[in-house]
Amino acid sequence: MKSEFTPPIGTITQIKGQCISLIGNDIDTDRIIPARFLKCVNFDSLGESVFEDDRKTLKGSHPFDLKENKNASILIVNSNFGCGSSREHAPQALMRWGIKAIIGESFADIFYNNCIAIGIPCFTLPNKSIKEIQNNKDNKFLFLEIDLKNSLAKAKDLSFNLEIKESSRKMFLSGEWDATSALLMNNNLIENKFNQLPYIKFNIH
Repeated sequence: MKSEFTPPIGTITQIKGQCISLIGNDIDTDRIIPARFLKCVNFDSLGESVFEDDRKTLKGSHPFDLKENKNASILIVNSNFGCGSSREHAPQALMRWGIKAIIGESFADIFYNNCIAIGIPCFTLPNKSIKEIQNNKDNKFLFLEIDLKNSLAKAKDLSFNLEIKESSRKMFLSGEWDATSALLMNNNLIENKFNQLPYIKFNIH
């Protein structure tokens, strides 16, 4: 896990980072973060336990344990990633490990929406393109630059036209995905609406 965690805020127009590949279809949320870790009071420590059981099974050879991947921030996956239980802990754990974007063949709908809500863009590519990235001879240190405005990902000798829901793309470019910041920026509008609501006005005699 990264030593310092800084959550994304506001507009997200570009993401740069090293790729980390996780090969396999139907990787569910219970594998991403096992159920026993859901008892946490907050999400702060979840990054340490992401893929906990898979990592124990592979005894240090899991992609999230490899030294060359410790600074990776763009996750490359296959189809139906994030299926299973609708726990928001799964994207929270990935984000706290250091993942800033995910590129895959397809995503479970609730997992996708949970990612968008915390500022992790999820892009799709055809199976052929995903395999090209995962099998790239330089994959250990493959560095991608993602341009959300044009839905484009580039590496030294690779270029991909990414797919993302237009509504999600607009939310990242405008910052509307960040509900907390949007509320704070519109504090005056909230107070005005509060004062207009008759059922929360009290007459004290």
